[in-house]
Amino acid sequence: MSWSDASSLRRRALLGAGLALAAPGLARGQTRWQVASAYPEGNFHTRNLQAFLEQVTEESDGRLQFRLHSDAALLGMTEIRRGVQTGQVQLGEILLSAYGQEDPLFELDAIPQLVAGFGQAERLAALARPLVEARFRRTGSTLLYTVPWPPSGIFSNVPVETVEALHGLRLRTYNAQTQRFATLVGATPLLVQAAELRQAFGSGLVDSMVTSAATGVDVAAWDFLRIFTQIGFSWTKNAVFLQTRALEALPEALRGVVLRAAALAEKRGWEMARAEHRGREAVLAERGVQLRAATPALRQGLARVSEVMVEEWIAKAGPEGQRLIDAFRVG
Repeated sequence: MSWSDASSLRRRALLGAGLALAAPGLARGQTRWQVASAYPEGNFHTRNLQAFLEQVTEESDGRLQFRLHSDAALLGMTEIRRGVQTGQVQLGEILLSAYGQEDPLFELDAIPQLVAGFGQAERLAALARPLVEARFRRTGSTLLYTVPWPPSGIFSNVPVETVEALHGLRLRTYNAQTQRFATLVGATPLLVQAAELRQAFGSGLVDSMVTSAATGVDVAAWDFLRIFTQIGFSWTKNAVFLQTRALEALPEALRGVVLRAAALAEKRGWEMARAEHRGREAVLAERGVQLRAATPALRQGLARVSEVMVEEWIAKAGPEGQRLIDAFRVG
């Protein structure tokens, strides 16, 4: 049995146990929702999610309670969206761009070098928000909030001073856009979700990755990699959402509690992402990882790759995608 098979069996067993605990033992008038996340407890997204859940529980006077299953313990990343739709869990958190194959809009924020800085990331998120909400509504889900990851960089054991230096690396990817990026630069793309990264590096499956400093700290990247090249690759976002049927089953007052707490979680999450960007790079440096700024040659090469990927994305997204890119670039 492979390590991925074992992980899948573990999640299935926990799913059965978790659903069995969904209702029994609650006092009359109480509701308990199962919550699935693919990220570990210490990750800032998970901490923000936990704060959201605690606020809802407190402001509902305990009428709405939650059981959070973090670190892909209940459902893996690629299973969470479907799990919410079918009611296996009521609430979930996903990396939005991991579902780009369902709809190209979901992978907009994963286009490399499209966004430069948190200010641009916020503006792009605001432009895309009504469209993302509409996609969730079509599948019986309600988008609660989105929070970005700090900008991604390249973890490697060799200096990456040009795009050509990526040629031949076994590059860990996490969505269709990073898969395409790896192909365009001549690396070998290998799709590995965050919960399985240490196993992938330990087995030699991958030898480099494009991800944020936050994920680098989560997986103790210094055990396998010694260089982090700061390129501001992308500001991908996590989305927290719930089953619309479960939300509508609540009394109006409780629905208001959930939506108000979600708005606060989004604001808090963006602030946490900014702090994480600074703090996690410092942790990497303390652990011996070399922090390197992108060279002009690397930035020029990445810009060329980005333009190819923007055009490819527009071809998939159609006129709606073109209007979105035009509106973003005009600003």
